[in-house]
Amino acid sequence: MPPTPDHPIPAMLLAAGRGMRMRPLTDHTPKPLLDVQGQPLMVWLLEALQRGGFTRVVVNTAWLGEQIGERCADWASEQPGTELVFSHEGQDFGYALETAGGISRALPWLGDVFWVLAGDVYAPDFVFTQDCVDRFVASDCLAHLWLVPNPPQHPQGDFGLAPNGRVLNSADEQFTYSTIGLYRRELFEPPWCEVLPGNPQGTAEPLAPLLRRAIDAGRVSAELYTGAWTDVGTPERLNALNGPPAQPAPAPDEGAPGGPAEPVPRVL
Repeated sequence: MPPTPDHPIPAMLLAAGRGMRMRPLTDHTPKPLLDVQGQPLMVWLLEALQRGGFTRVVVNTAWLGEQIGERCADWASEQPGTELVFSHEGQDFGYALETAGGISRALPWLGDVFWVLAGDVYAPDFVFTQDCVDRFVASDCLAHLWLVPNPPQHPQGDFGLAPNGRVLNSADEQFTYSTIGLYRRELFEPPWCEVLPGNPQGTAEPLAPLLRRAIDAGRVSAELYTGAWTDVGTPERLNALNGPPAQPAPAPDEGAPGGPAEPVPRVL
């Protein structure tokens, strides 16, 4: 059955990482559950998917996965129509399966086309739309990526973008992969991926080699996203997002020229 607004595609939210660079915060809290602007990182993404009508989500877990399962179940219980499925890699194998391995493990719950997004990225304004899905389904691409301008910590970027919207493995101007994309099941099957569907052996497999092979074959497209986006990979970046709200400027003395001062902008 082709994806339609009445039968939207599922999404896979990646939440199995250890978050070593975020220690000691992640010693007792998985990174996707760290609070940003008053709620867990991954809840921002779950809410964005729900606003777009994508209410079936597979969440993979490993490190402190029971916390993610409990928190997401609590959230889903307050969201009518939301269906969450958990792929507990830590319970099943004792370790995380990396991105492609985790997606392969979840294929029995995913359709022919699905969203993939990382649970530790803050992108509060990203809009998941059926129109994007329809364009992707009508193409011959195995993946469609959203790229972002390179952040300071990753100035070299990941991929180039050709004028026709196809992704390049190397280009004079490179962009960073936002970790948000649309994918076909086909990319996680031979000849692109040798991991068995369902990954019963627990093979840990990264995503980048699959993507780069498909890019070389001209089968990956992308677009540039310029909205708010942060890879919350260090305590410093988390603190910057949770910076104190701006304090209102003091009222000017009576009769002072110039009127009230402009408020200090809030740190985002």
